[in-house]
Amino acid sequence: MARTLKSDRFLFSATLFLVCASVIMVYSASAVQAQAKYNQPFFFLFKQLAWAVMGFVLMLIAMRVDYHHYKRPPVIWSLLGVVVVALLAVFLFAKTNGTRRWIAFEGFSLQPSELAKLAAIIFSAALLERRMHRVNDILYALLPIGLVTAALAGLIVLEPDFGTAVMVVLIVGTIVFAAGLSYRYLLGSLLVLLPAAMVLVLGSSYRRRRLESFLDPWKDPMGDGFQAIQSLIAVGAGGAFGKGLMEGVQKLFYIPEPHTDYIFAVIGEELGLIGTTIVLSCFAVIVWRGLRTALVAQDRFGSLLAIGITTMVGLQALINMSVVTALLPPKGIPLPFVSNGGSSLLVNLLGMGILLNISQQSSPVAAMATLGEPAMATLERANA
Repeated sequence: MARTLKSDRFLFSATLFLVCASVIMVYSASAVQAQAKYNQPFFFLFKQLAWAVMGFVLMLIAMRVDYHHYKRPPVIWSLLGVVVVALLAVFLFAKTNGTRRWIAFEGFSLQPSELAKLAAIIFSAALLERRMHRVNDILYALLPIGLVTAALAGLIVLEPDFGTAVMVVLIVGTIVFAAGLSYRYLLGSLLVLLPAAMVLVLGSSYRRRRLESFLDPWKDPMGDGFQAIQSLIAVGAGGAFGKGLMEGVQKLFYIPEPHTDYIFAVIGEELGLIGTTIVLSCFAVIVWRGLRTALVAQDRFGSLLAIGITTMVGLQALINMSVVTALLPPKGIPLPFVSNGGSSLLVNLLGMGILLNISQQSSPVAAMATLGEPAMATLERANA
């Protein structure tokens, strides 16, 4: 008799809660601005709801696709090819807010850099599974990963989108480190990348201004420091219980685009410390269950893939919340599952679907279905 594989209920529930909260909070954060700009208060609500439905369908499909298919060379190279072409195609479209990050059509836009993160994860995990025994061999294992990562990050920097490029490098670096990379190579890479990052930051006027505003936002409170100050006011004004849903003030043309990168500030103002703690707890659950999935995965590919996806979501959430609370310079990185934006939501839900599939196949039910009762008993003792 065919057995049904069990999904990780904690992981699924935390993801579902964040997406539902996204639909509510995007409407709360954007209604007034949507009315002023489009004469439709529900404009962003309907778009986010549509992306959420499509994302959940995509997640459910990914949950039922064996993750081992993703390590097949035709799948990997096709995915990388599509991503590279899409990253080049963005330069054919007009600038939006001074950048070229989107492939835009009538009422629809796609941000290829979001998909680039998942492509880099799959490529790195598949290659390291085969070459993990020589992970410290630069030419054999590290050079191919470094070249692909550098190509993807370089194209993203040209858009320009320095924050997402850094995310790609950090995610791949985490995967390689988890595969057993020696500390000396890790430190050597940091010594090489740090000067390059400083050149990119200090060589760009707008990045330099962002860094200066981070160090002292009150130096230019009506200019570069305005967004950070308004965000801190929003978070602080919420107190323990918040002002109430839809009752926030800072979203009323104080925080620019509050439904995107700074939606955590709106949550802080309207739902208070309790609301922000619940959101933070959901991400903590996702990281916890993701790392657990990596530990009990059936093979190295599943383990490294789970680490990459967990890092993608967890690190992005940490950076976004740190930016909102002025612990990091502004990065333009959305809060996973919560910020308005179709590309980010679709890619993160696709990643969750893959992670849930890895979890399914490493569950006690899966072990019994594939290896029999002894394997299930062994796994249950290990989890006890």
